[in-house]
Amino acid sequence: MKRVLALILLIVLLTGCLPVSSAPAATRTPRVFLTITPQADVQVLQKANRPNIVFILTDDLDLELGTLQYMPHLQELMVAQGLTVNDFFISQPLCCPARTTFLRGQYTHNHHVYRNDQPSGGFEEFYYLKHESSTVATWLQAAGYRTVLLGKYLNGYPFPEDRTYVPVGWNEWYSAAKGSPFAGYRYTLNENGKQVDYAENGQGESQFMTDVLARKAGDFIQRASQTNVPFFIYFSTYAPHVPVKPAQRHADLFPGLQAPRTASFNEADVSDKPAGMNSDPLLNADEIAKLDLEYRLRVQAMQAVDEALAHLIDVLRQTGELDNTYIIFTSDNGYHIGQHRLPAGKGLPYEEDIHVPFIIRGPGIKSGVLDGYITGNVDFAPTMAELAGVVPPDYVDGRSMVSLFKGARPALSEWRSAYLLEFYGYNPKDEESVGEPVSKSGYLGLRTSDYLYVEYSDGFVELYNLKTDPYEMENVASQTDAALLSQLSEWLHELARCSGSECASLDKQVIK
Repeated sequence: MKRVLALILLIVLLTGCLPVSSAPAATRTPRVFLTITPQADVQVLQKANRPNIVFILTDDLDLELGTLQYMPHLQELMVAQGLTVNDFFISQPLCCPARTTFLRGQYTHNHHVYRNDQPSGGFEEFYYLKHESSTVATWLQAAGYRTVLLGKYLNGYPFPEDRTYVPVGWNEWYSAAKGSPFAGYRYTLNENGKQVDYAENGQGESQFMTDVLARKAGDFIQRASQTNVPFFIYFSTYAPHVPVKPAQRHADLFPGLQAPRTASFNEADVSDKPAGMNSDPLLNADEIAKLDLEYRLRVQAMQAVDEALAHLIDVLRQTGELDNTYIIFTSDNGYHIGQHRLPAGKGLPYEEDIHVPFIIRGPGIKSGVLDGYITGNVDFAPTMAELAGVVPPDYVDGRSMVSLFKGARPALSEWRSAYLLEFYGYNPKDEESVGEPVSKSGYLGLRTSDYLYVEYSDGFVELYNLKTDPYEMENVASQTDAALLSQLSEWLHELARCSGSECASLDKQVIK
């Protein structure tokens, strides 16, 4: 069973998360391409000085495993000078659904991009649902922003029939059209509708993906600073996603670094975990050595991201834009490496996968730490809208976090008390590969300040008391009062059906 789970995770990581389709165009059904235009679904408010926004979105970056402590520029320029939001979560810890939530401010059950690829997922689903007609990019464009996306977009982008396609909402566009962007070298970028090959000279350091994107972002800032137009930068790194490839200059750093031996690493007893985990053997020495190597590579790969962050802040300072710019740093999901005997991966409701960093600095934001306020990726888009002076569409499920960053914060009782977790299984095409009906697997869950509560599609229930068991070692569902389980279950299913402003009224309850 352990090898089956490992293969499932490998399929998700190495196939479902790759942005460039490798299937021959000749085998595909001819597509009907759509005409997509921005929706007039936002209200632009009067605002004397709209701030710039730089959004840095990493791919599979952990919070719980300590990678951030090896990023000195992040610590100096963001953590020390910005606000760290300690309780920021990802509703569905899987690439494409999570990124769709960032772009639109909707839970998965409302944006319907359930997986990383077809059916019911990936860039194709996002495109055919016409979601790109209304995203944080189109909202800010409506307010006069110049927008640019650099790096990873959505899984499955681009269509093999049109590798120069630029989605609606972006004034400038630099994203991989083919090749190996995750491997750092040998790739082609779609640069504003033109394919530019970065593979000709092999693995020259000047062509390392993170560095190329950083230079292009810096150039964009320099050009934008010469106008009176505010800008929005969506800087989306491919690091530290597998296959993890550090820059050559970082390949020898951190010799001997090991994956953190958290309390749940190679957990002694997993009999209380769901099917597919509860009979896994302990990790052996060879498996642990591979986990240690992957962790070291991930930390190395993040060094170029750390340098890119410093470069962007330096350019903002040089151009006089820094004092009027919000900078946000986060990840599309977290990552586990050996916890509960699991191989490296994501997609599960445990803290390592759903809990990600969120750090913001900018005008009016005091440095420090925000504790106790449950926030998540469903809140990102409405937050950016408020910063830019835009009222987002009614379909948005999240809430703006601006009141938590600046001025008088609301009382905890007035804020969200649970965050919805969703996972809708893998695609049916994976069934033959892994030998079991993974398309039927999935879960719904609640992350509260005190509990993680999860219901799986096979009826299995997990409950962890996070106050006494922060590493989620002991599933206490079978020992818990039926009334509490019933309350959590009813609350969960109400939230799993919510939409729009209704979500903000349903996610507040007092647990009895």
